[in-house]
Parts: sequence; C-alpha cells; structure tokens
Amino acid sequence: MAIATLDQYIAAVKQRVEYVKPTTARTSLAGKPFTIFDLAGQPGAGTLAGGSTTAPVMPTSATVGFPPITFSTGIGYISRIEFNNFVSSRLALFDMLSKSGPYSYAAGTTTITTNLDSTSRMPDYSAPNGGHGNEIWMEVTTAFVTGTAWQVQVTYTDTAGNTHTSVITAAAAAAALILGAMVQIPLAAGDDGVQSIRSVIVTNGGTAMTAGAFNILIMRPLWTSGRVQIANGGDIHDMLKTGMPRIYPTSALYVQVIADSTSTGFPELNIEIASA
Repeated sequence: MAIATLDQYIAAVKQRVEYVKPTTARTSLAGKPFTIFDLAGQPGAGTLAGGSTTAPVMPTSATVGFPPITFSTGIGYISRIEFNNFVSSRLALFDMLSKSGPYSYAAGTTTITTNLDSTSRMPDYSAPNGGHGNEIWMEVTTAFVTGTAWQVQVTYTDTAGNTHTSVITAAAAAAALILGAMVQIPLAAGDDGVQSIRSVIVTNGGTAMTAGAFNILIMRPLWTSGRVQIANGGDIHDMLKTGMPRIYPTSALYVQVIADSTSTGFPELNIEIASA
C-alpha cells in the first residue's frame, strides 16, 4: 500500500539504516564524486571491482557492501535522513541497478553479451517505458597512470528500448582518475533515462594510459541534496526534503561523496525507511 497521508506515515513500519564509514577516509579530488563502497564500516566493505565485463549483474540489499532492507512486502520510502561528515561535502544516495566491469584503460570496444534490464527491479517504473531518471556512471577500480585525454562512452537502451550512444566523456588525465573517482556519462540528446548497457567504448588518446580499470554502473538517484556546509556539520532531512523516493526490498543503497577538499571524510547517514 502506498503512503499517501501523514496518518499513514505515522502508522507505517519504519527501519533505521545506518551507513557510516568511520575508519578510513578516501583521498579525493575537490568537487568530484567518489565512491566509499569498498571502505570499512557499516555496512561492511564491498568489493569495488565488478565480476564481468560482458554480463552485468544487479546488486541487491543482500550483496556484501549494501545495507540490508527488512521490509519484504508493500512499498518502501526514504522518509528521513540524518547526515554529517567531518569535511564539508555533498552526500548523495542511489539505488544501484546494474554493475559491470572492471574494464581496461586500453582503447577498444567491449560488447555486452548478456543483457540485463535494470527496470526488472523497479515495478513502478517498468517497461515498455521504464528507466526514466536512471543514470550511467563510471567508477574507477584501479587508479589510472601516466596518460592524458582518456575518454569513455557507452551504447545503451533508452526508456523506449531504443539503442543510443552516449555523449563521450570529457578528456581526462590520469591525475583525475584516481581510485574511487566517479564520472557521470551523459546520455544522448533528448534521453532522460536508461534500461541497459549494450557496449563500452574506450578511447586512449593523447599520451596513452599505462594502467587503470573501471566499472560501469546504472543507478537511480534517490536523494542528492545532502549538503554538509562546514566541517563536522550536517543536517536532518525529513520527508518534505527527501521527497519520499520509493525503494524496494532488494534495493542496493549506495552512497556517493563529493568533498570540497581532498578527503571524503567519515560520512555518516541514518536513513529511515517507511513501508506500508
């Protein structure tokens, strides 16, 4: 049952999910998105590198590194988030729908041989017009070395099931592709979502890279407004600020940090899930 009134929210079953990485801060680049998925904490460290370059997998709340979700029927909502960090930063929360990799830094095209439709875990946003709002991200799993003008793009199926090629990423040097760095891959003009990845295309231009690897992710943004304005600051976002995005028992909740400095800090989020 959907939660449509304040009384229904008050009566809803609620779970508190703790997401904290308190022991190891990741070296980051100011103003750039970074993953903290593989760092120790609660939940425990996940495996950063994907398991296949040709057969994407769909992580779930049972996959190591993602917090467990306890409701099993009905509809869940992100209804409240308390958050803080010891560095000024922006925190964001996604549902990871697809993960493939790690892909090599070397130039070339890798074709996906086993299609994974990310909308299968989104019954409220399913085909034939599913995937609206889903984003494609690159996630560095091994730091790049030496090169300049490195780029990546993907072919993908859009919300109507048509195959398009993404905009190629801006040319990047190795210094911008350190461990954990993330880059959003822009969709083709006019597209507002993605269902699946069909191929990954690497251009190793300029001075060629000599090392590096990355994943390709499809993620559904849930909450992207967690601004920590000062060091050791934070905030509380109630349902009016979270917007009550829907999640599912198998949703793979994934936190991203955009720090103002060169450290991701020790972010902490307490996430309330209301379900009915």
